[in-house]
Amino acid sequence: MDLIIAGGDVVTMNETRQVLVGGSIAVSDGLIAEVGSTRELRAAHPEAAVIDATDCVVTPGMINAHQHLTGDPLVRSCIPDLLAPGVSIFGWSVPIHAEHTAVDDELSATLSAIESAQNGVTTVVEAGTVAHPDRVAKAMQSVGIRGTIGTWGWDIEQGPFIGTVSEVLERQQAVIDAFPRGGLVEGWVTLVGHDLASDELLAGAADLARSAGTGMTMHLSPTSSDPERYLERTGKRPVTHLNDLGVLGPHLLLAHGVWLDDEEIDLVLATRTAIAYCPWAYLRLGQGVTRVGRHAEIVERGGRIALGCDAANAGDVADILRTAALAAGIARDGRIDPQRFGAHQVFELATIAGAEAIGMADRIGSLEVGKQADIVIHDATNWGWSPRGDVGLQLVWGTDGRSVRDVFVAGNAVIRDGACVTVDAPEVRRSSQAQQTSLLGRAGITIPHVWPHVDAR
Repeated sequence: MDLIIAGGDVVTMNETRQVLVGGSIAVSDGLIAEVGSTRELRAAHPEAAVIDATDCVVTPGMINAHQHLTGDPLVRSCIPDLLAPGVSIFGWSVPIHAEHTAVDDELSATLSAIESAQNGVTTVVEAGTVAHPDRVAKAMQSVGIRGTIGTWGWDIEQGPFIGTVSEVLERQQAVIDAFPRGGLVEGWVTLVGHDLASDELLAGAADLARSAGTGMTMHLSPTSSDPERYLERTGKRPVTHLNDLGVLGPHLLLAHGVWLDDEEIDLVLATRTAIAYCPWAYLRLGQGVTRVGRHAEIVERGGRIALGCDAANAGDVADILRTAALAAGIARDGRIDPQRFGAHQVFELATIAGAEAIGMADRIGSLEVGKQADIVIHDATNWGWSPRGDVGLQLVWGTDGRSVRDVFVAGNAVIRDGACVTVDAPEVRRSSQAQQTSLLGRAGITIPHVWPHVDAR
């Protein structure tokens, strides 16, 4: 036995959702070997190293089902709030992505991976890179987080990295081949989505995901623009059109799915298509989730929903606990129903239900024997935990990622005492400031500070 995490309140998220008060987890070869009594496990394995989790809450590593690791992280809090729809994309994101070098991609992904891990997120579905997925994967592996990786491509008439359908699918295949299923980082079929692909590319991408036995993800309907464009082009709403193309299914994770009508929701449920729900992004960008979003209903009807944090200038913080609280609050307030969609249900989306939605519940999402040892230790000695109450309520309503003390992925320490131990985090922070200046200069963008900045050095 390699390691015992001992004496914490273990939130297993197993089938009966047991919480083992003062319990322990034994880890061997990166897997959970035993979960149970602290006294018995320590007596049975006196040779194992021990991590003392007394006065702590121990949970599965959390899942972020939609996170942009490139583009925004190097320019976080730079894109202004008060922009007309589309300006943040074409005035900022496109020029920034167009200037991203391999160094930018790796540094950007490193920043986001460290932040994710420090907030207890151990698995990230990366929303798509433009040019250097290998460098993004290298960053994820260096930090030590689990996740998926993909490369964007499109066959529209203009734009960077345009290609034919076969060329774009070849890029997707190359990523899948380079990062096979089951590794710490695995390749997924990853399209931009929206209306930035032909029907042939959409159908071909779905066929590739099915044949390769991997996942597929793409953006769809965060605003009303996708329904409007699909109706104009095809006479059908987006999900209906994708269903007619044979794209929907359990392999598919749609990012957003805010503007769905009754028929589209029925199709999502019938095909077991999953959705990554990123509520902070919709509130920050004013996209209408409180008016039209029905994600809680999809969950209540047996649908597959995971939580996501999106981009550093949309969801802003890669913190799934913060996202979980918002998701529950929107659902309850939207129906004026305090008996709906509580903390315990939404924490499932952050863990075991989220793992199922991304097709990894056989490996992650709960603290059970045989699963990957992706484990988070939350320090429950701060004031947000004092006095202790129901652990589910406190995890969702009473804390956020700032309570995370230690994080292990596949049994390897990534965060200890709140600090990343796998890479030189202070150097990453120093490099990011200089790289931001360089990137903005290359993109021809100046930060328009709302409040005047005066040099007072």
